[in-house]
Amino acid sequence: MRLAKLLAIVSITLIASGCSWFGGDDKEAPDVPEQQLYQEALDMLESENYVAAVEKLQLLEARYPFGRFSDQAQLELIYAYHKNYEPEAARATADRFIRLNPNHENLDYALYLKGLTAFEKDRSFFEKYLPIDETQRDPGSALDSFQSFQQLVSRFPNSQYAPDAQKRMTYLKNRLATHEVHVARYYVKREAWVAAANRGRYVVENYQQTPAVPDALSVMVLAYNELGMTDLAADSQAVLDTNFPGYQSNIQLAKKESLLSTATFGLLGSDETARPVPQRQSKPTEQQERSWFSRLTFGAFDDDDEADK
Repeated sequence: MRLAKLLAIVSITLIASGCSWFGGDDKEAPDVPEQQLYQEALDMLESENYVAAVEKLQLLEARYPFGRFSDQAQLELIYAYHKNYEPEAARATADRFIRLNPNHENLDYALYLKGLTAFEKDRSFFEKYLPIDETQRDPGSALDSFQSFQQLVSRFPNSQYAPDAQKRMTYLKNRLATHEVHVARYYVKREAWVAAANRGRYVVENYQQTPAVPDALSVMVLAYNELGMTDLAADSQAVLDTNFPGYQSNIQLAKKESLLSTATFGLLGSDETARPVPQRQSKPTEQQERSWFSRLTFGAFDDDDEADK
């Protein structure tokens, strides 16, 4: 009986010590004053060590959620996420800051960082240095960026970030308009005339003063003519001729282009026949009469009869 009790006590002791062995590696970080922790995070940002900066700022936010540096730490955390190429985390943190601090004095900075993060979300290393057409990609991030910048400019027109936001909005507006024209061209190829006309009208109504407007008008002219709406087609053509005189549309070519031609970059499936290349008639010379073997060997093996010609 005593042996059984002794074995039970030893088993319980071993189990308890085993739990302490396996769980003893996770040591709780020592308490660091708020100001010191915030300064360490700033030092990490200054040295461009954004991974460590994110850890410091997350720890600061967890331990001092209502501290003196809590609001500023959230702004720094948005910036650290952005520089650390974590756009989703940066956007979530910015949305939370905007929702919890609608009247904060640095709200314009949060909106600017949110727009800047979405602006650079789809720009990979290759897109920065290779000629890749961004207008043919999904415009979701570009639209989010435009809306954030637009909110910044409308609410804080005198902000120090407003001029840069306006420049980026101009670029994004041109990109979104060109994307809509690409979609309209797709509908033209599929002969979906109603959808093509609606896309063109959307560009004219919402993206005025962009380079894509004449293309959108030409899409409307073609789509309305195909639908038998000659009055609307004439009005669109009049607007196009008045505002863009001498504009040459290539929408008809897009209509004739087949799916096989698009997939093979015009190598196959084109309806246009190849135009023969005219051959220039010239008098045959001695160099033309010589064979390729003669030219290759510089005439060393030519016959005497050929040499006398």
